[in-house]
Amino acid sequence: MNIGIIGSGHIGGALARHLTKLGHQVSIANSRGPASLADLAAETGATAATVEEAARATDVVVVTIPQKAVPHLPPGLFAGSSAVVVDTGNYYPTRDGRIEAIEAGQVESEWVAEALGRPVVKAFNNVYAQSLDTRGLPAGTPGRIALSVAGDDAREKGVVLGLLDELGFDGVDAGSLAESWRQQPGSPAYCQDLDRAGLETALAQADPAQGATYRAQADEAARPFFT
Repeated sequence: MNIGIIGSGHIGGALARHLTKLGHQVSIANSRGPASLADLAAETGATAATVEEAARATDVVVVTIPQKAVPHLPPGLFAGSSAVVVDTGNYYPTRDGRIEAIEAGQVESEWVAEALGRPVVKAFNNVYAQSLDTRGLPAGTPGRIALSVAGDDAREKGVVLGLLDELGFDGVDAGSLAESWRQQPGSPAYCQDLDRAGLETALAQADPAQGATYRAQADEAARPFFT
């Protein structure tokens, strides 16, 4: 597949590394421009690109940037695109500043979809980047880590679930984008490296009344990394 990655942090780098090994055509971009990606491109085999070029990937575009950066992407970035757009983001107020719509109850990825002006699939956000990079295993291996995928289009979710399997992870359909709060920071499903049964249980255990508590606890735990 032809895949674009917007964001060259730990998750973007891990995805570039492994997707190119799997034979996919990958372009990767960041806010600093292609020249800043020369080393990563040489390491991974991905093509260093502008944000606009990465967004023109024909099959999948992964947006893996801090939540605060999403509104600053170029307007109309995905105009005319039929690619599956994947949001890997997590909202941390300490890093992102206070986003009033999310604080008022809007689901993080619904806010991202609104900011981008197009539907997204939520994935790759409930796993440690190091786990994504190093802990993929063949299908059927006991203890294989599972990742949840939420979205409103069954075909688009199927594309992402297929990529997860290629990367060495079980995929769990976590329902609609409105249900993606179940895999947001602080929830029972967040960054626990669970197998399929464990992840399904954790998603079911998430309490909608605890959204603000989940966020506050996760933000406090992450504070040392952002300050």
